[in-house]
Amino acid sequence: MITYVDHIGIVSHSLEQAGEVLVERLGLAWDTERAPMPEGGYFAPERTRIFFVRVGVGETKIEILLPDDAQSGIGRYLERRGPGLHHIGYGSDDVVADTKQFMDNGLRYIDFGEPIEDITASFFHPKSANGILTEIVRDRRPVR
Repeated sequence: MITYVDHIGIVSHSLEQAGEVLVERLGLAWDTERAPMPEGGYFAPERTRIFFVRVGVGETKIEILLPDDAQSGIGRYLERRGPGLHHIGYGSDDVVADTKQFMDNGLRYIDFGEPIEDITASFFHPKSANGILTEIVRDRRPVR
């Protein structure tokens, strides 16, 4: 079951550009627990560096995607559309079951070649989700 909005992904040309808006203007704070600053995380298949910003006291984060080049999918997205909203990631207590349910409900699964039974995250094509790239990730919140 989808349990919360885990993160909102934005794409940016630079960490400074994203930080100027999110941290300096909006007053949000860097999340050093998910991706330590200033190193960040790295998503090798998309050649993209990833950083997170905390949104208030809730569980939702903003994921900043910084592609290393214009050839990856995220890099091409940034070149075509410029910086801004890239995707919404929903937390799930069962990623596989929710992925199958979304597919049954008509959302177009983006297949990266691994068996659905082995996935820890899944993506759905924007054309099938009201123009929004949609991601399901496992619920990362601490057990309450």
